[in-house]
Amino acid sequence: MAAPVSLCHIACCANRAGGGAVAWGRGGLFAFGSCHDGILYDPARRRGRLGNSGAALDSQGNRELRHFSSETELISGASDKQLILWDWKDTVTWNNQLVKSTPLKGHTEAVFAVDAVCQSDEPDLNLLIASAASDSTVRIWSRHGSEAKCIEILQFGNGFVMDVCLSFLPGSNVPILACGGDDCKISLFVQQNGQFQKTLILPGHEDWIRGVEWAVCGEDLFLASCAQDCLIRIWKVSTKSKQLPETEDDSIKLKENIFTVKDADTSYAVSLESVLAGHENWVYAVHWQPSFSKDGSMQQPMRILSASMDKTVIIWEPDKESGIWLEQASVRVGEVGGNTLGFFDCQFSPDGSMIIAHAFHGALHLWKQASVNKKEWTPEVVISGHFNSVEDVKWDPEGEFIISVGSDQTTRLFAPWKRKEETEVTWHEIARPQVHGYDLRCLAMIGRFEFVSGADEKVLRVFRAPKNFIENFSNITGIPMEKLCSHSSDLPEGATVPALGLSNKAVFEGDMTAQPDEDEESFNTISNQYPEVYFQPLILTEPPPEDHLLQNTLWPEIQKLYGHGYEIFCVACNNSNTLIASACKASKKEHASIILWSTTSWKKLQSLCFHNLTVTQLAFSPDDRFLLAVSRDRNWSLWKKQDSSESGPVFTCCAYTDKNTAVHSRIIWSCDWTPDSKYFVTGSRDKKVIIWGQCDFSVITEGNELDSIKPCSTVLDAGDSVTAVGISHVLTPDGRYIVAVGLENGRIILYTWKQSGEEPALADWTTSVEIDNSQSHALAVKRLCWRHHAGRAGHNDENSSKWLQLASCGADHCVKIFNVNRFAL
Repeated sequence: MAAPVSLCHIACCANRAGGGAVAWGRGGLFAFGSCHDGILYDPARRRGRLGNSGAALDSQGNRELRHFSSETELISGASDKQLILWDWKDTVTWNNQLVKSTPLKGHTEAVFAVDAVCQSDEPDLNLLIASAASDSTVRIWSRHGSEAKCIEILQFGNGFVMDVCLSFLPGSNVPILACGGDDCKISLFVQQNGQFQKTLILPGHEDWIRGVEWAVCGEDLFLASCAQDCLIRIWKVSTKSKQLPETEDDSIKLKENIFTVKDADTSYAVSLESVLAGHENWVYAVHWQPSFSKDGSMQQPMRILSASMDKTVIIWEPDKESGIWLEQASVRVGEVGGNTLGFFDCQFSPDGSMIIAHAFHGALHLWKQASVNKKEWTPEVVISGHFNSVEDVKWDPEGEFIISVGSDQTTRLFAPWKRKEETEVTWHEIARPQVHGYDLRCLAMIGRFEFVSGADEKVLRVFRAPKNFIENFSNITGIPMEKLCSHSSDLPEGATVPALGLSNKAVFEGDMTAQPDEDEESFNTISNQYPEVYFQPLILTEPPPEDHLLQNTLWPEIQKLYGHGYEIFCVACNNSNTLIASACKASKKEHASIILWSTTSWKKLQSLCFHNLTVTQLAFSPDDRFLLAVSRDRNWSLWKKQDSSESGPVFTCCAYTDKNTAVHSRIIWSCDWTPDSKYFVTGSRDKKVIIWGQCDFSVITEGNELDSIKPCSTVLDAGDSVTAVGISHVLTPDGRYIVAVGLENGRIILYTWKQSGEEPALADWTTSVEIDNSQSHALAVKRLCWRHHAGRAGHNDENSSKWLQLASCGADHCVKIFNVNRFAL
């Protein structure tokens, strides 16, 4: 039988850590650390997979192992003070196979950098691993078969080693280790008699060294190093033949440092090959293009990739005639708009035709070499996501895309990309409607292309999609324009943020200034350097790359709603899109009131005062007759819509819990309604999930709902604090409600429930699926949201579909979409 739950999409980005948080293996898989997870991504197929590690891979060197057969091992180091060696046998069927992980414990502080080399050609034999940590040590580990142990500790006093790299001396199997650190010198260690001896110190850099990497080229060994002095240095290690001392002549020669290895009885000379100056800020990473096999021997291309905080990634290679190293193609990245800084890391693909760069905020940029003009590199589609905790996620009413907000101060929109010739549908970020100055907390969809969001400020902001977005959305998802929008002519083209503002301002067709021709003499005045409108309309047929997302996909802000006294905490919209309810952080009763707003006049309609502390979530019932609120004061309140007066509907409190009737003993984090509006569910930090409703329908008369709403289910113990609950709009084939429960430890569990008799019975609950660790979140689940219809977005399977889709977001920076087979529950 097919698995009841499969992971359809994961949106995440790399950790905001210096060099080493990304790696590209020879098998084509790209690995990066994202919060506590190690993510494996296939840029060619645009699919992501993840392995869960118990700790933040933030100060992490996550480097591919150099395996000569098929590369199926990865080593990661993290702020949990340990290294993990990951091993997977089968890369075809990811879903059910187990990834083996071996922890290496010993460091007493966070691990900065790791590297490893194979000491023999058979895959399972010796592996030599070096790791640097902020405990001022470098540890050498050895692995035989399945056993790994620490064989040596190199002390660095009170200095830090930023990067390590292992290789073998030319023409021998003697390991050599390069360490670069905050003493601005590179230390070379050579293994003699089983111990690493400090053999040579290479001075030259004038600031902390950020990256070192070896490359074997023919008979020589090259070392590239980069530092915060904006320079890259290339060193050459070659065998020194024993010859007579040379006669003194006056020719100018580079100084050679010579050392002798006793075991091999050979002398080696180390000289400075070149100094590359081209970056204008700290250089965080330098990498050689991977070697490839040609005519039975390994060839090392003389090409280097470097990433810097000056927002550039540069490819360097020696000139054919003179042999002088030059910038071959400087890939300049979009410098305008957004909150971009420079790059932390970069990698070549195994064949050197693609490069990936890891930007300051964790975003990944991918470029592909043009097939005709080899000097030209074009941006490609790559995985993206939030770089901080994701606080809320919602499906649009039609179930065609999801929008999420997070503490990284952005609102992101993800949609399925339907390619004309392929059947496979992949999800991508296609717009970033809001880039804010405050951490975003909550959002609610108001109809199809409109939403309201709340941040750590006192106002709610309402956004509406511009024409440019709707056109591009139609191109990417394959939904015809007529279906999406009837009156697109009066919509603005896009939006832009004024230089000193926070609000997205609408840009209409007449506002966009024509770009002056390059040959025209344009005076470089201040006003020309900083144009008022950064927005340029783009016609997209595929998801936009990161630099377009930063500035060309904003939505205009159409309204601000003022009325709350503290930071907005939750917001909800009713199903007929006429009312918005919102609440803010509160420690007193007068601030904890819920405000109702009209979506036509944007006026404040009513203030509902009941709770004493922050209202944590609001939910309108599917038939719009009730509004449910749950709060930090451990109670819920139910508000009923009365016959509307002229000014709009009036809600009155018809049921609530108080000290005597409350079942929850801690903060109630979340709530949701069943699709028939009969029952609602609450989930709390006390690990309890309860379904409430009017259990006994015989005694109900108008006005006494207060007594009749009681727990209809037994108390379900979820095993950990419940931070999110969601009930599917579609039932199981035998008429049971599907309840998704998200926990503080990141687990997501699916239950089904149906009332069987007059009295609540434990047998009414059944546990359907516990989504396994590698697919769940690594930290607290913040929100669960079911797609309103059956079927999968992007697949036209609405009518008799067995599939449901569940979107989740968590404090581990991830947004995930699960396909749930309701026939298998």
